[in-house]
Amino acid sequence: MKNGKKPDPNTIHPITGYEKEIYVKPTITNPNILVGDFTYIADSEFESHVTHLYPWNGDKLIIGKFCQIAAGVEFVMNGANHQMNAVSTFPFYTLEGWEMKPPVLSDLPLKGDTVIGNDVWIGQNAVILPGVHIGDGAIIGANSVVGSHIAPYTIVIGNPAKQLRKRFDDELINLLESFCWWNKSIEEINTLIPILTCSDLERVKEELKERIQNEQTKN
Repeated sequence: MKNGKKPDPNTIHPITGYEKEIYVKPTITNPNILVGDFTYIADSEFESHVTHLYPWNGDKLIIGKFCQIAAGVEFVMNGANHQMNAVSTFPFYTLEGWEMKPPVLSDLPLKGDTVIGNDVWIGQNAVILPGVHIGDGAIIGANSVVGSHIAPYTIVIGNPAKQLRKRFDDELINLLESFCWWNKSIEEINTLIPILTCSDLERVKEELKERIQNEQTKN
């Protein structure tokens, strides 16, 4: 344990004396935002980064564990979308004085929940559009606008965000997806840090294979 402290997913400020980085989960008040343990943002609060999340649309923002969210990131939810199957996109129903009932949900371009996997790094000022699914271990470049699904362990950049490359070969990606280190106990993750931070990827593969085999033997 570093400095005699055990990692605590329910603490807000994981760096003593520094308020511009917080664990997100213990700060959430909106029931339609679900965030896993140890995901942090480089800011003093999170929910203002989630825009147009209206309860009548029924969509959710779901973020996994151990994600790293930089300053200025915005999650745009389905409430930002306007009706597009009529001649005007103007939202008369949201503004005072106009005689329009809200459109039925089937007339709105709703794209479902926005889902971010585990151990995802989202760079500064990136924008995540409604209904996007980002796989485990992906990296989103700074200032990127993500409007389509991103595969696990993929690096994307740009507007619109395009795949730059996979982070690892398929064998290692499959091992990581099978092992799911983020679901282990704090104690086990601490023992895994030398593997998770090792640049010798062939060694990492062998270590993961051995651990996966041991888990299967126990089960």
